Amino acid sequence: MIRLSVNINKIATLRNSRGGNNPDVSKVAMDCERFGAEGITIHPRPDERHIKYSDARQIRPFIKTEFNIEGNPREQRFLDLVLELKPHQVTLVPDATNQLTSDHGWDTIANKEYLREIISEFKKLGIRTSIFIDPNVAMVKGAAHTGTDRVELYTENYAKHFSTGKEAAIASYIDASRAAEQLGIGVNAGHDLSLENLSYFAQRIPNLMEVSIGHALISDSIYFGLENTINMYKRELNSNIRDLNI
Repeated sequence: MIRLSVNINKIATLRNSRGGNNPDVSKVAMDCERFGAEGITIHPRPDERHIKYSDARQIRPFIKTEFNIEGNPREQRFLDLVLELKPHQVTLVPDATNQLTSDHGWDTIANKEYLREIISEFKKLGIRTSIFIDPNVAMVKGAAHTGTDRVELYTENYAKHFSTGKEAAIASYIDASRAAEQLGIGVNAGHDLSLENLSYFAQRIPNLMEVSIGHALISDSIYFGLENTINMYKRELNSNIRDLNI
């Protein structure tokens, strides 16, 4: 089964737009788990425009499945947070300070020594590590030299071109995932995955262990309700397993 981790950043964005604590981010995190999510993802940024560092500390004790924190470890505040909270997984993302959203992966070759050093520190604490990368075989091979447990494939390009040529859009992701499998690295994926493109992706990517989905899932929940939406995504995610059992 491929795990669904729900990114709750957009819930925090909605709360922050009015101040106060509505919606309650911690309650939503717990409800996502109760509704079937196999993990909760947050991506705190330096300006705290959505998830706040205080949210991370408040949520941590309640997560029963998997707590995944994304961010750039070059930001000392983020690094300190991860070392303090010891999440189940940390996903290393090379975002600039004022970046609107993640838009590229690590150059695992140029940053090999840095990544190796920081990953070794996380692994001493038993934190599983994942490196956010573009679907590039060379970057997968570079990741293998850092000691990372997994890579997370940045899927915006796949989502962008899915409707006009899904076979071409997914080709590089298949190659990257096969390379990771051969090197003994697990594969996660995330960014712009949706009900429209998720099933096709999950059926064709070997070694896919987990997807992290936020924007599309939270947007869909406005129409379908959060519990129903989570289960809709889980059905799409594991439709290949369902089809094999028919």
